[in-house]
Formats: sequence, C-alpha cells, structure tokens
Amino acid sequence: MVARIATILRAFDEDHDTLSASELAERTGLPVATAHRIAGEMVAEGLLDRDGRLYSIGTGLWERGELAAVSLRFREIALPFLLSLYEVTAENVHLAILDGQEALYVARLIGHRSVPTISRMGGRLPLHTTGVGKALLAFQDEAFLADFFAKPLHRATLHSRVGEAGLREELEAIRASGFSMTNQEMTLGNASIAVPIFTEDGPPYAAVGLVTHLNRSDQRRSVPLLKEAATGISDALGVSLDGGRRRWRDLLH
Repeated sequence: MVARIATILRAFDEDHDTLSASELAERTGLPVATAHRIAGEMVAEGLLDRDGRLYSIGTGLWERGELAAVSLRFREIALPFLLSLYEVTAENVHLAILDGQEALYVARLIGHRSVPTISRMGGRLPLHTTGVGKALLAFQDEAFLADFFAKPLHRATLHSRVGEAGLREELEAIRASGFSMTNQEMTLGNASIAVPIFTEDGPPYAAVGLVTHLNRSDQRRSVPLLKEAATGISDALGVSLDGGRRRWRDLLH
C-alpha cells in the first residue's frame, strides 16, 4: 500500500498538478477502481485534496513536508542571506542542493523586476545547464563525474553544452575561479551566476545563484555578492546551538 501511495504522489508534477482518477490510473498503471479507492483514502488523511473529479496534492501533505530537514533547518538558516542578496540585486535568487544527479531547488526569491524562469521551489533542473548545477557539479569527485558523463546529456536550448570534453574544461575553470556562469543554456535570454556553499566536510552539496536577463548580467558585481552570501550561509550552518561544530549535511537528513 505504501508503494501505491508513493506511486500516486509521483503522478503529480508541475505540468500535472490536478488529475482525475482515470488520469491517475493512466499515469500510475493502476486499475481505475484501485486508483479511485486509494485517492479517496488519501483525501481522508489529508494527503490529497479533491475538487469535484480532480485530485491535487493535499495541504496536509504540504504541512508535513515543511517539517523536512531541508525546509525546517537548512532553508531557514539560509533565508536571511538570500533576502540580503535579493535586496541588493532585485534579481532571481536561487538556493539549490545536489540530489542524485540533479539540482533540487529549495528556495527561490523573485520580484517585479526579476526575469521569468522555469525554476520553482521543489523543482529539479539539470546540473549541466544551470548556474547552481554547474557550481555543484564542478566540485564533485571523479567517480561522480564519470557516472554523470556516462549518460547522454539533454540539450535544453541551442546554447546548452552537452559534450563531455567541453564541459570538463568548463568545470575546471569553475574550480579555479570559484563561480559558474551560464548564458541562455536553460532559458533563452537569461544568464545565471552561482557559487558553491563550501563547508568543512567534503564537496559542496548546496549552491546559491542569481538569474538575470542576459543584458543585465554583471559578473564583477554579482560574484562578490554571491560569495559573501555563500560564506555567510556556510558559517551559519557550521555553528550549533551549543557552540560546537556539526556536519551541515546532517541538516538535510
């Protein structure tokens, strides 16, 4: 039953935020009657909401999801630094963590001036086409990189880099400079700049970035601001309530 519930939850995504019982059945491979019955039980438990014939992720599930370590601790610690970065730049501010071989966006600040992006909180984007993704990818070990490049890479736009040799050269430059840049590699017209959040316990598993219109991208101004924010987050993550040090990855589990 737990596996079936998880299958139903995974049927929802950004493009399918509401689904009927028949659509749930189609996307999960469950019989319609089974999908309808389990969805009804999930509504009763607050895991799904129902409006007529359509189901959506329930507010009860969202409420419990906010208790996850990545929300309750990591994002809350990082938020003041992200707000300061947004106040200075008025651009899209992203905080992402490495999850598998993707960048998982755990915080996003936008404003009236910010350019549209396809990123969203709780969404995933490729490592090789995003600023935060490249900032994370560059500092992983060779075993991770070998596994990453063993699979074909998707080209999101004509400007996306998908060749291993070219990407490895770019990752080497990121390691040397401490920041990454992308120009129209995920969304046409947009540029991103990002830096990893370094800690004391191995490769970075989080990065902070800015996404701007290509014409407003300013590396000389943005990189120092991003590095200041990343250093502040790293320092805040490393201090526990009793004054001791802790592994920041413990905040995510």
